[in-house]
Formats: sequence, structure tokens, C-alpha cells
Amino acid sequence: SKMTVKAVKMPCTAPNVYTKVPDGGWGWTIAFAFFFVEALTYGIIKSFGVFFNDLMESFDETNSRISWIISICVFVQTFTAPLSTVLSNRFGHRFVVMAGGVLISTGMVIASFARTVVDMYVTIGVISGLGYCLSFLPTVTILSQYFDKRRSLVTAVASTGECFAVFSFAPAITALKEQMGWRYSLLSVGVLQLSIVVCGSLLRPIIIKEQEEVKAQPPEEPTETKYMLENEQTRTSIESIDSGVEITTSPSNVPGKTKAEPKSEEPKEHVQILVENNSTPPEPKTKLLDFSVMRDYSFICYAFFGLFATLGFFAPSLYIIPLSLSLGIGKDHSAYILSAMAIAEVFGRISAGWVLNKKPIRKIYIELICVVLLSVALFAFPFASEFWGLMTCSIFFGFMLGTVAGTHIPLLAEDDVVGIAKMSSAAGVYVFIQSLAGLAGPPLAGVLVDTTQNYSSAFYSCAAGMVLGAVFLSLVRPCKAGLCHRQQQRAEESAAEVVPDLPEDFIDMDIGKAENSGKGCDGV
Repeated sequence: SKMTVKAVKMPCTAPNVYTKVPDGGWGWTIAFAFFFVEALTYGIIKSFGVFFNDLMESFDETNSRISWIISICVFVQTFTAPLSTVLSNRFGHRFVVMAGGVLISTGMVIASFARTVVDMYVTIGVISGLGYCLSFLPTVTILSQYFDKRRSLVTAVASTGECFAVFSFAPAITALKEQMGWRYSLLSVGVLQLSIVVCGSLLRPIIIKEQEEVKAQPPEEPTETKYMLENEQTRTSIESIDSGVEITTSPSNVPGKTKAEPKSEEPKEHVQILVENNSTPPEPKTKLLDFSVMRDYSFICYAFFGLFATLGFFAPSLYIIPLSLSLGIGKDHSAYILSAMAIAEVFGRISAGWVLNKKPIRKIYIELICVVLLSVALFAFPFASEFWGLMTCSIFFGFMLGTVAGTHIPLLAEDDVVGIAKMSSAAGVYVFIQSLAGLAGPPLAGVLVDTTQNYSSAFYSCAAGMVLGAVFLSLVRPCKAGLCHRQQQRAEESAAEVVPDLPEDFIDMDIGKAENSGKGCDGV
């Protein structure tokens, strides 16, 4: 009860202490903050294309050189994921996210005064890219810690902030450019992104502490049992310096309880002291970055899934408009196709969260089905030859993309992958591995398009990567089930056999010995 009172009286900046995962409470505030963090990070990145033509004209650069601004930004964001994990474990999620918001805003504001495209590489690519990493990853990590049964649904719904941002920011920024120009528009975006600091201030850390109950000794419990437990812990006796087995008085051997009752208070007081001393043990040092997840075969397979699946995440949104233009579809209709893809992604994220929230269900298998269907959608794009065919493929792809993109990082918290205890470190390593595909995916698709002079080859490369990702995802559950851990389990069993455990009837044997000795004395 004392622990509960202290937890309630803590200030608002202190961690929330729960005896189990709350599945709500302050977690709803975290979900609200994550919605806006998604909108102000990935939503801005996806909406940055509205500045492309203005930057090409101002800096007199090609489309490929301008596109490297976002490529560098995405690479820095994912490559520095382990750094985000280290800083979060060292300074806390709140401070890291607030620092990330400052970096994002600073990079955008300075970029509005840039004179060359190289300045953009440094300001938006490096400074803001690092801020995106420090803001996004700690937020989704702490959100997963506040929810258990509703984790998939809440995370999926909160992640739709990215999709809604694409709808609102793109036309708003376009209208703002017509009034003030692209530089003041970019400055306004940077100031708006400073609100991530407010979202970060809402991230109260959480501590799951199992409630410790001190059970009172039942009156019918033999007195010698208490004494023997105490003697076994302290290696001394209350009455004598001996082990206390032979000389301990028992209620069966004592004519009255006048001698036994005072002694029952002394060990009780001593036991209470032991509980108080052990109630606040020194906390072990938290590892800044736990690379032990790399020894987990299930995580390795899941990391390879993320590596290859990322090849199919970004390229379709970059090449869907060039593909539609190559088929003779107008610019306005091509924009409608991209908007339909974004709308479908919203419904995909919410649907995936709703399905994964059902019990009982093996979430890793649902994710596998979604990845397979996403591969089918990518293979279908090259067969579309007119507007409605391409619109159908885009809606199907957007829906399936939402089911995977909104759940693949939170699934790290499931026991089939690494579990909630290692979620923070696993997310950092996982996103770091993804950065390689995030940097190589769009250029690889561009090389194929330049070589074949056909935009369909970009979608084939994305589909091939998604199929490889599905293969590795199908191996996650078997590895976790023990097919790849049998040798490790056998080693643990052999190690357990080396150190024999004390028999459960150790005390009973000593008590029986004492009673037999007492009977022998009575016989004499």
C-alpha cells in the first residue's frame, strides 16, 4: 500500500508506475502525441514533393539531384536508429523526442535560406533526418509499452496521422507557395514542426512493477519451520550459535505455549526487516543498446524480412505518376491515383489493427498473409494499361501497404519476435538494417528503369524484394517455436544438471529428525 501511495503522489514528470500493462490510461495521451508525430515526420517527408519543381528552378539542378535530399534524409533517419535507442535508454524518451523536434525545426528553417542544393543535403538531409529518427522511433516504442491487448489497433490508428497529413499538407503548402513563395512556405513548415517538442513533453515513461505481497505467517505453521528458514538465510540461530535443528523447541515438545509465543514475535520482526531491505534492491544498469537480439534467430529472420520488404515500400509511390504518364494518363488523373493510394492506406492501417486486436490470433501469420497480398499487388501494376486498371492496382496496393507499414515495427513487441522487454533495442537494430534497403531501393529501381526504358521494371524489382521478405517472415515463427533453439535448450538443461537443487523436503527431514530425537528423550 505504501508503494501505491508514493506512485500517486509523484509529480507529472515522474514515470507512471503500474503493476501491469495499463492498456489505456496515460497511453491514450501517448497515442494522441504519436498521431501528430507521424503527421509532422513522415507526413512532411511524403509531402515534400510539392517543392521539387521550385527547387529545380531555383538551384538549376536536375530532378535526380533534388531527389537526393529526401534520400539522404530517409537514410539518416533509419541509419541512426541505434543512436536513438542508446539516447532513449540513457536520457529517456521524452528528452530525446523533444531534442528531435528541435533538430527537425532547425533543419527546415535553415533550409529556407539555402543557396545551393548541397545546403539542402546538410540541413534537411542530415540535421532534419537525425531529428526525424529521434522523434519517431522513441514515440512508437513507448506507445507499445503502454498497451498490450489493444497494441495493434491503437498503433495502427495512431499511425494514420501520416496519411491524413498527406491530404492536408500537400494542398495547404501548394496554396501557401502561391501566396508567399517556396522559401517562406518551407520556413512555415519548420515552425510548425517545432510542435513535436510539445508532443515529446507528453511522453511520460512507464514502469511495470509487479506488486509484492508480504504474506503473514499462518498460526498453524510449526514454529521450527520459521526458525529453520531463518537459520538457513542467516546461518545462525536465535537461541544458539548451532544450526538450531536439535535444540529448537517445538509446540509438541513444550507443555505450554508461554515460551513459544514470545519467540514468534522476534522472527516475525526479523522477517519484516528482510522484506523492507529487499523491497528496494539496487536496479541493474540498463544496457544502452542490447545487441543480444542478434543471437535470436527469429529476430534475424524478421530483420531480413524488413530489409527486403523495404525495397517495395518507397519506390511505388515515386514511380506511380511516371508510370501513369507513360501510359498516356493526364497529370490530374495521375494525381487522383496517388490520392486514392493514400486513402486506401488509411483503411489498411485501421483494418490491420482491428484484425490483429482479435483474440486468439497468431499475429505473425496475419502479417505474412498481408505481405503475400502486397507482393501480388506489386506484380499487378505492369499489367495495367489504362486509368481504371491502374486505379484499381493503386487502391489494392495502398490498402495492403497500410496493413504492413502500420504493424511491422509494433510486431517486434510480440513474443513471436523478441517481446516487449527487448522492444527498444530490437527496434533500433531493426530500423538500422532497414536503412540499407531504404537507401538502395529507389536508386536500384531507377537503374532498372534507365536500363530497360520501362517503368514496369521498377515494380518488378519491388515485388521480388517483397517475395523474399515473405520467405524470411515465414521462418520467424518456426525459429521462435524452438526449431533453431534446440541446441541452446540442451545446453541450459545440462548446465542445470551440474548444480543440483535442494530437495523440497529438506526442512521436513530436519523437523522429522528433531521430533524423533524428542521422542527418544521421552522414552528414556
